[in-house]
Amino acid sequence: MNRRLELHAKLIDLIGNNNVYFQPPASVQISYPCVIYNIGAGDTKRADDTVYRYTNSYDVIFIFKKPNIEVINEVLRAIPMCKVSRCYVADNLNHYAFKIYY
Repeated sequence: MNRRLELHAKLIDLIGNNNVYFQPPASVQISYPCVIYNIGAGDTKRADDTVYRYTNSYDVIFIFKKPNIEVINEVLRAIPMCKVSRCYVADNLNHYAFKIYY
């Protein structure tokens, strides 16, 4: 299976619904709680002037109407190669942003 689709399935399990959107256009009607994720810069390992390993990265945002601090521990446990980028409130919605290498 495609690695991005595997990640998509994990995000569905973590959020507990099908409101997981990969690079959604502005025209998409988003339902909350949800996950929005985009492709990131990735991680490139080089040796002897060649790339010997590349790992895709994703910028992932979990969005909830009410605060949900537990999501941080759940994501960190479920996806080993990730880190919390930041947590913030915008438009009365709680955002939990992660950088995930998958």
